[in-house]
Amino acid sequence: MSEVKNKEVKKEASSLAPIKEKDRIMGWGSNTMLWLGGCISIGTLTMGSAQLEKGLNLVQLFAAVLLGSLLLIVGIAMNDQFSYKTGAPYSVQLKSAFGTKGSIVPVMIRGLPGIVWYGFQTWLGGAALNNISIAFFGYDNIWVYFVLFQVVQILLSIKGFQGAKWVGNIGGVVISLAMIYLLYICISQYGDTIGQKLLHKEGTWGMPFIAAVIAFFGNSTTVMLNAGDYSREMKSGYSAVTRGVSYFLAMVPATVLLGLIGAMVSTATGIANPINAFAQMVENKFVLVVTLGFIIFAQLSTNLASNVIPPAYAFMDAFKMKHRTAVILVGVLAVATCPWILTSNSSAAGLDIFVKVYTAFFGPIFAVLITDFFILRRRTYTEEALQDLYDEKGDHAGVNWAAILAIAVGAVIGLLNVNISFFTATIPTGLIYYFGMKKMPSCARFRKGTSLE
Repeated sequence: MSEVKNKEVKKEASSLAPIKEKDRIMGWGSNTMLWLGGCISIGTLTMGSAQLEKGLNLVQLFAAVLLGSLLLIVGIAMNDQFSYKTGAPYSVQLKSAFGTKGSIVPVMIRGLPGIVWYGFQTWLGGAALNNISIAFFGYDNIWVYFVLFQVVQILLSIKGFQGAKWVGNIGGVVISLAMIYLLYICISQYGDTIGQKLLHKEGTWGMPFIAAVIAFFGNSTTVMLNAGDYSREMKSGYSAVTRGVSYFLAMVPATVLLGLIGAMVSTATGIANPINAFAQMVENKFVLVVTLGFIIFAQLSTNLASNVIPPAYAFMDAFKMKHRTAVILVGVLAVATCPWILTSNSSAAGLDIFVKVYTAFFGPIFAVLITDFFILRRRTYTEEALQDLYDEKGDHAGVNWAAILAIAVGAVIGLLNVNISFFTATIPTGLIYYFGMKKMPSCARFRKGTSLE
């Protein structure tokens, strides 16, 4: 056994080592609440607002969000299986297809949007705190609250998955009640305006509708890729269908509701930034605090569950960092993305494009992972094969060029039309990877333990 294998259980590497069944901390209910907190973000509200420029009416927007969310659930339920079975994280899962060195490419591609969204959500959380401060104390300094909010998030992130679980369990209840209340405000105060401008307009079921489906699907493809980072923490005994039901209940109703609320708020106020829109809509101070409290919890739960863990694991694996160092670095980089620019009214359309562009890369990575696990390895991974993924000199050492070639070609295909990138790039990528593994001489050692042996 190699030195790497012998050191798996060292404290600084424990976050990347396979989690044994007895050490897993998430039950079905906690898992549902964690995913609920992770999927509820102001980014989803902004995405709902962005679809208005496409000309969709309320019914078409509802259908687009629903279809996009259902596609996402199917992807998550498929891609969570490797880590649920083995206990290994996403960064290790990638080594099966890309190799120990080649995995750095997709792991960094996944980490970048997480860092961008982390900064985006943190600025909005700071803005919510600032609005509460203005309402009660007359003190207006968003930079102070932005930094304060980020410090709190970093401290919670240092606690690892326990911190995410704690925030998710509390935030899931608060957020669910607040969403219903926000919908009530929209309908009761602005029902006529929303009906006239959003519900009764003609709209379209053409390419703009398809683009909206991809946009809402792409909005959360980040967590579809690293679904294993969460399923590895889930206790044993839950079937793929049972876990799928958990994902559905946590994500589909909430995403649909947030997408619709985002469109309604923007229609009623003409303001794309949901923080500023809600501050204008709500006059009662108590109600304003409740509304902004929802926003704060939404940012906190989303960042801890979806935006910190993936890039932190990426840095830990690629640069052998300790967990504490990795989460602090992610927090600093999130600030460096200049979220105050991303959250401006003029950036709503740009955010929509950003989501669709990174989906063009995520689709191919997803295709390679699914082809590798379901077709080549037939959903089985022996203990010996798993340990080999941790061995820098094992069969998976280096770079699997079949996987790199597949995602490169797939990304190019996807970028030709980012509005339908996932549909156009996924199948070609899977085929290129499969035949590359079968024909390329350099892939011989990667074929061990697969159906191609």
